[in-house]
Amino acid sequence: MIGFLSDLWPVVVGTLAVLLAVVTSAHVVLYKRDSRAAVAWVGMVLVFPILGAVLYALFGINRIRRLAAELRQERLRLEATTAELRVQRHNIEQVLPAGHDHLTALARLVDRVTHIPITAGNDVRPLVNGDVAYPAMIEAIDGAEHTVALSTYIFDHDSAGAAFIDALERAVKRGVEVRVLIDGVGALYSRQSITKELQQRKVPVAKFLHSLFPWRMPFLNLRSHRKILVADGRIGFTGGMNIREGHVLENNPRLPVQDVHFMFRGPVVGHLMHTFAEDWAFTTREILRGSNWFPELEPAGSVAARGIVDGPDEDLDKLRWALLGALARAQNRVRIVTPYFLPDSTLITSLNLAALRGVEVEIVLPQVSNLSFVKWASDAELWQVLDHGCRVFRSPAPFDHSKIMSMDGAWVLVGSANWDPRSLRLNFEFNVECYGTDFAAQIDRLIDEKISRCREVSSKDLNARSLPVKLRDGVARLMKPYL
Repeated sequence: MIGFLSDLWPVVVGTLAVLLAVVTSAHVVLYKRDSRAAVAWVGMVLVFPILGAVLYALFGINRIRRLAAELRQERLRLEATTAELRVQRHNIEQVLPAGHDHLTALARLVDRVTHIPITAGNDVRPLVNGDVAYPAMIEAIDGAEHTVALSTYIFDHDSAGAAFIDALERAVKRGVEVRVLIDGVGALYSRQSITKELQQRKVPVAKFLHSLFPWRMPFLNLRSHRKILVADGRIGFTGGMNIREGHVLENNPRLPVQDVHFMFRGPVVGHLMHTFAEDWAFTTREILRGSNWFPELEPAGSVAARGIVDGPDEDLDKLRWALLGALARAQNRVRIVTPYFLPDSTLITSLNLAALRGVEVEIVLPQVSNLSFVKWASDAELWQVLDHGCRVFRSPAPFDHSKIMSMDGAWVLVGSANWDPRSLRLNFEFNVECYGTDFAAQIDRLIDEKISRCREVSSKDLNARSLPVKLRDGVARLMKPYL
């Protein structure tokens, strides 16, 4: 009997492995929208039936839509919008910069894609590095009289984090309603638990999709990458900057990181607050209501702006549509600053079409990356844009984490998203599109300053890489669907 079982178990295991591979592959084919990602997953499952199925269960399945649907059934998302965005729906042509009529089609596209009204009368200010951004953010927290909402991917328990913790504690002691939302995976970057510290200080805090157990947190790819701070519903901050001491360059940190954050005043702050409120309701099921969170917002500047909410739920591809629309409408110049550049084939084609139409396309990437593997994959694909007239620049150390896009001196996109599959397909992101020549000129000067310190990359440079380096970069590129 024992001999029979010993002969039988390889057949049973083999049969189960084949069935598992077939079932998993069928799920991939039915539910993966991106054909290249589907092929990659099916290939992995067929080559490594058990391991591939486990990895797909952890990283490949989007369960967020089902959870979001359940929450909508409980009317949480509907109730979260009862404090409706108190902004006037403007005639698009009336709020766009004069002399830039071609932007009207872009504004209408984003309007139809996002269903969020464009707002007029905003003031937007760039804050370069944590040296400028953090004091402004802490000043806003200290000046808050009613509410503070803070959402971030990483909130480190270091000198920068301590300053924010102290400010949030002071706000709580003043009687301010405070809510802090940290991504469940991003929270793990801090060796000493930041959430425990905030809880000890009586600061309300929650983790977005968090559990230490994989079977309870099958969302390892679906992270909240958003960075939002709103004080009293009137002053907002967003961009790509986490809360880490590495962003404060004047302190000579061990791992310095350049970045640009943005401060907003005016009606568009309601978009920041609305996004936070939905994320908070999604995570905690607490509904934030009332004028303390959603006050009437008066005009504060000359920029027309709109928040673009993007994520792997019903907001999928909204940002990607905006990027494609901007590239299609560009007439003179497109400028992109991003730390990670792994666009899909459609975006690459759109960049090349813009360049071939005579648009000056400039892409600024870091020379030194915090994720070498991603840089290798990016290097393996740069020829696709260089060969059609796009210009690529490498910014010197320290690592530049800035995320900015400028078009025709009148349109600017800022926020948390990178030009890679993770941001455009897997993460929850928040960006703001801004229409205004004065603000765009300010951003173009900032990009000019970056480019003045850059080294331009040519096809000759790429071809000069040694064979081992080309092979390394090529292998890294094969992992693009997972990056």
